[in-house]
Amino acid sequence: EYLKAFDREVNAFVDYMFGPRDARVRGWFLLDSYLPTFFLTGAYLLCICLGNKFMKDRPPFSLRPHLIVYNLGITLLSLYMLIELILATWEGGYNLQCQNLHSAGEADIRVAKVLWWYYFSKVIEFMDTIFFVLRKKGSQITFLHVYHHATMFNIWWCVLNWIPCGQSFFGPTLNSFIHVLMYSYYGLSVIPSMRKYLWWKKYLTQAQLLQFLLTIVHTLSAAVKPCGFPFGCLMFQSSYMATLVILFINFYIKTYRKAPSRTATKETPVTTEIKNGFHKDYFAAANGFLNDKKAQ
Repeated sequence: EYLKAFDREVNAFVDYMFGPRDARVRGWFLLDSYLPTFFLTGAYLLCICLGNKFMKDRPPFSLRPHLIVYNLGITLLSLYMLIELILATWEGGYNLQCQNLHSAGEADIRVAKVLWWYYFSKVIEFMDTIFFVLRKKGSQITFLHVYHHATMFNIWWCVLNWIPCGQSFFGPTLNSFIHVLMYSYYGLSVIPSMRKYLWWKKYLTQAQLLQFLLTIVHTLSAAVKPCGFPFGCLMFQSSYMATLVILFINFYIKTYRKAPSRTATKETPVTTEIKNGFHKDYFAAANGFLNDKKAQ
């Protein structure tokens, strides 16, 4: 009874802050109450803390078969979302510059269903960090990595409840395309014999940064020429994406622009340069809009 009362209070507060929710998504899994998303995020952060302590005096796990299956699964899910978003927005005649929330009818519902999978994929991607913990890759669990994973899951809970279609389609479409390339790269990089063929990691990094910039431009275009999409949501998304751009540019400079010192070159074996297919710092940024472990 106490938990139910707390749930009502939390959701009443959220509704007070953001206004009435979109009725079209009521009853969808995990959306009616904020508590599941909140508790899953808390469990994610707790797993990082306790997991690092648990693994401190234990040898790292290899997890190669698990990583191959996981990366393949995320690749296929991302490919599904990419294709379905393209087909749904084409069916609904979506306007690339600015698209409101209600004019496309059934196509809007189709987009919302895909975006629910996009939201749900963010909790699946918590496994990025869990694998780091189990493999004792603590240097890759950076602020950027954790910030991106934890915030994306919560932000997309809000998106699905209040703006589940319309202008919200663009970022996930780009991100799904990047994830198809990125997670397929990760999956291949787990196989030692494939690593010599994976020459395109730097281009993935550049594509990731371009994704953020294009999303900001697309979001602001709806503010310049409004179509009824909530202005506050546009400003929030632009601001959030700007934080990712800043953090990612810092990562890019650190990884590709600064020449390594002679001491570091001597002390660091070549084999440590690639971790699951990427330079260790690359994982700080990727995965979704910036998949933190992976680049986003």
